[in-house]
Amino acid sequence: MPILPDILDEMNRLIDAARANSILLRAIGGLAVRVRSGDFQKFFTREYRDLDFVVADNERKKIEPFFLEMGYESNRQFNLLNGTKRQIYLDPNSERHVDIFVGNFEMCHKLPMNGRLHLDPVTVPLAELLLSKAQIVELNRKDALDIASVLLYNETGHDDENKINLDYIAKLCGQDWGLYKTTSINLKRVEEIVSDEKLNLTEAERGLILKRVSEIYRTFESMSKSMAWQMRDKVGTRVRWYEEVEEVAR
Repeated sequence: MPILPDILDEMNRLIDAARANSILLRAIGGLAVRVRSGDFQKFFTREYRDLDFVVADNERKKIEPFFLEMGYESNRQFNLLNGTKRQIYLDPNSERHVDIFVGNFEMCHKLPMNGRLHLDPVTVPLAELLLSKAQIVELNRKDALDIASVLLYNETGHDDENKINLDYIAKLCGQDWGLYKTTSINLKRVEEIVSDEKLNLTEAERGLILKRVSEIYRTFESMSKSMAWQMRDKVGTRVRWYEEVEEVAR
């Protein structure tokens, strides 16, 4: 069996090749979190088997020929049924696969991506990267630590210049009560995890994560809330506020 390239090297190979083909391909998911988590990454001892990317709507038709040229095979049945929103490609030499979201990142909640993929040369912007983990309804410890890592290694602010853009988080969560609710629940979970003294954090690091969580809470308190948000808030959790995500057969 051929020796597989390191998954981080493969991610960069694909992004660089996409750039050469005028395709805005940006990483999302756990590997993207690792890239945006500094040189010393406390929470990253796990292996990564798969690659996750986002492309803009208007580049959807470029995806299949590009990945075939890069040596991948199309999951034809899945792509035929879902290709306008999501596509999957397989490495014929391994179990590694590539998952591509088109235009929006849609799982438990929808995160729009069009018009923002140019803001970083490798990954989706930090606000979307944080929310892509915080929108998971059944959040596991690994994903909670991904959120903690984004908060530890990246400043909050009011723009996208290597910052978690609080204004953009406010824009998305002020329009979507469900996204706000799930994110709020998961930030509480992150607070609980990082407050555990057994976690490999200094007091300064723990305090920094908790401070940035608090900044997001304050953003939620002060953000403009749409009429639809306010009406949905009155219903609360009596009605399901998220999409149920089915496991995709590879």
